[in-house]
Amino acid sequence: MESARWAGAGDSAETVFVVDDDPALREALSLFLEDEGFAVEVFASGQEFLDACHSGSSGCVILDIGMPDMDGLALQQTLADRGISIPVIFLTGQGSIPRAVRALKGGAVDFLEKPPSAVELLDRVHTAMAHATEHREEQRRRLELVERFRQLTGRERQIMKLVATGLSSKAIGRELDISYRTVEGYRRGVAEKMKAGSLPELVEMARRCGLI
Repeated sequence: MESARWAGAGDSAETVFVVDDDPALREALSLFLEDEGFAVEVFASGQEFLDACHSGSSGCVILDIGMPDMDGLALQQTLADRGISIPVIFLTGQGSIPRAVRALKGGAVDFLEKPPSAVELLDRVHTAMAHATEHREEQRRRLELVERFRQLTGRERQIMKLVATGLSSKAIGRELDISYRTVEGYRRGVAEKMKAGSLPELVEMARRCGLI
């Protein structure tokens, strides 16, 4: 495969997982992607990949759609069933449109015929890596949000929920039989602990934490 070095490729900390039963293609893809600066791991079957993959695996998968025993579509579905979210780029030597549509509906980044051109492959890998980075950052933000929410007292969670449903401080005071100033104090404390810069942001946080 002719090289088409992509500026900044080596900056990625993610791994490209190559899953294909063709040893020659695995080696060619591995050498090419490593030359482009990517960390690469190769697997000869879907089961071999599943045995090594876990929910913390980060990067993207270049996956042969036509492998024996467990084909690429079955592996894609198994990953989804296990809650493993990792971008998939399918490779095929068959050019099956129905299978391509099914793969894309299953969340694949793209579907390339073998052998893919260097430019096409690098473009899809970078797209997949961008998806992986976005997903990882979203997971990090979610965990941070959950941790901040855990720091709230029971009363603060109650106030947060009532604020998120649109009640004013006076209405919340009447609902809980506490003073307006007390409610305002709680609201400030909740916003500070949750690091919410605005009411809409606090409402979105309440939604994501399952309060509303």
